[in-house]
Amino acid sequence: MQTLALRLDPGDDLRAALVAALLASGHEAGYVLQGVGSLSVAQLRYAGQPQPDTLRGDLEILTLAGSLSADGAHLHMSVSDAQGRVLGGHVCAGCVVRTTAELLLALLPGRRFTRELDPRTGYPELKIS
Repeated sequence: MQTLALRLDPGDDLRAALVAALLASGHEAGYVLQGVGSLSVAQLRYAGQPQPDTLRGDLEILTLAGSLSADGAHLHMSVSDAQGRVLGGHVCAGCVVRTTAELLLALLPGRRFTRELDPRTGYPELKIS
């Protein structure tokens, strides 16, 4: 395992930047070990819901973890708003960094993660090779 520390800038799309960092590293499998920072927009899909909810405002990233592959990511995150309320769920495209996002990735040399539709779940699920 190798590690890669990242800092994202204001305006970056969190999910897209993580997949781009994996691709730029030359690896085909990785995990987000942890992430902290702030967002101005969070797109979170809650358990059992078909579409994400949009959260806007000053949001703090409390936790961020998940798997990364060249063809997608499976990330979960919890955020708090300016009143300290905490929400969490599946990270969708459109999470916009407000001031910073500081992330630690684990890169897995010799491994390849892909996403394939699993008819049992209806979602593209992780395949490890």
